[in-house]
Amino acid sequence: MATLSASYPTLLDLAKQSDYAGNVQGDIIEILKDTNPILQDMPFAECNNGTKHLTTTRSGIPQATWRRLYQGVQPQKGETTQVEDTCGMLEAWSEIDAKLVELSNNPRQFRMNEAAAFIEGMNRQMATAVFYGNTDTDPEQFMGLGPRFDSLSAANGGQIVDAWSNGGTDLTSVWMVVWGPRTVHGLYPKGSKAGLSREDKGKTTKEIAANATVDGGLYDVYREKFCWDTGLSVRDWRYVVRIANIDVSNLVAGSVDCLALLRKGYWKLKQRQTPGGRAAIYAGSDFMEALDAQCTPTLATGTGTTSGNIRLMRSEAEGKEVMSYRGMPIRETDAIINTETRVT
Repeated sequence: MATLSASYPTLLDLAKQSDYAGNVQGDIIEILKDTNPILQDMPFAECNNGTKHLTTTRSGIPQATWRRLYQGVQPQKGETTQVEDTCGMLEAWSEIDAKLVELSNNPRQFRMNEAAAFIEGMNRQMATAVFYGNTDTDPEQFMGLGPRFDSLSAANGGQIVDAWSNGGTDLTSVWMVVWGPRTVHGLYPKGSKAGLSREDKGKTTKEIAANATVDGGLYDVYREKFCWDTGLSVRDWRYVVRIANIDVSNLVAGSVDCLALLRKGYWKLKQRQTPGGRAAIYAGSDFMEALDAQCTPTLATGTGTTSGNIRLMRSEAEGKEVMSYRGMPIRETDAIINTETRVT
């Protein structure tokens, strides 16, 4: 896949442009990148209508006419559909006893260490929303991929690989996404900064109200506010594939052909070599381990069940091992759960 242009950057690219306060923003992005692999691939764009983003997608292609001599041709037109996506507002506040901060050798680093837990927690919530956010049931969130690809009979049902094999309730999915300005991308509100922001509210006095066990009183705290306003836009569903209904028990038992599922998903992705797109695969740890087992030589036989498969490759990037399938990196993410509802 071609590299996305600089005009459609990832959060890491944006952080380099908006660093402040002694690389604090850079620190945040590093934490985000390490705990949320989606951010390595997902580009972001500014909403075109405040906290909403209106997209016009092509839903029908005009048909030409095989014309005869002296015969007219009826005018035709293409069909389009407008889709409005919204951003969700994720927010958290942190308070640290001022005495703890002032007793530390490095107050700035101490506060950053304390902030890391908030950042990681919000990061996990954001990653989960990418797959499972549903504004129909939780209007304060943004619409994720799962509710958009949840029916085999829907218009985009052809983008779903059904891995159902009379399994139980421990079901999971694998996602293939081609990120890009005309395919799938993240959103942030108009006029704001992309990504998670950390606002230092400084040192302030906090009052504790008296109750049955506490006398109450005053003490100083360092207060911080964390905000992440973000959303997701799927401009063309042909660039997303969901491999659904994978039974985790069968995965662990080794009875699921992982490469066969990836192959089926790959051939459902339309125009896989689209310029300007960045393709990636996202899976949970159980699928990753099962896939690795099928491609790793065993002591008993000296070969794996698919040993030597040229479609699955291992490489190293930034000191980390990266598994890829047909050139698409496979990212392990804890955001994909093993208790999904069966897609029918």
